[in-house]
Amino acid sequence: MAQQDFDTVADQLGRTPRAIREVAHRCPSGHPAVIQTSPRLEDGTPFPTLYYSTCPRLNSAISTLETSGVMKEMTDRLGTDPELAAAYLRAHESYLAERDAIESLGTGVTAGGMPGRVKCLHVHVAHALAKGPGVNPFGDEALEMLAGHWPTGPCAAEDGD
Repeated sequence: MAQQDFDTVADQLGRTPRAIREVAHRCPSGHPAVIQTSPRLEDGTPFPTLYYSTCPRLNSAISTLETSGVMKEMTDRLGTDPELAAAYLRAHESYLAERDAIESLGTGVTAGGMPGRVKCLHVHVAHALAKGPGVNPFGDEALEMLAGHWPTGPCAAEDGD
């Protein structure tokens, strides 16, 4: 990872980033928006979140969306829409397979509540941005809901650096 990207992510997070493997998605202004992390932190602690949203504007928009109750509605739909539940299970399985190909944590736990519930839209949006449309149905839905709120300009710095 380029030092400039590392420094940008540190500025975005307000702390030194941990276990970064690469930038997985950039916003239109070119800044990192999603990073891929190692399955373990530097000290060996398991870190199952493979994709991590770093863009402050994106994170703010996702947090606002989360407060609307949409995650409960998404979770409820898993029990009534078998096709959606199957697509979400596939998202979980692909996430797990990709993470395990880097390093297995010996667990079937992925992130964001997959595959049984939706508990963190940040994870789902990051996954959808990193892998593209059609992989994570709830990430795709959340991105559609965020379309008017992100991207809205430089994500990492007020002056657009």
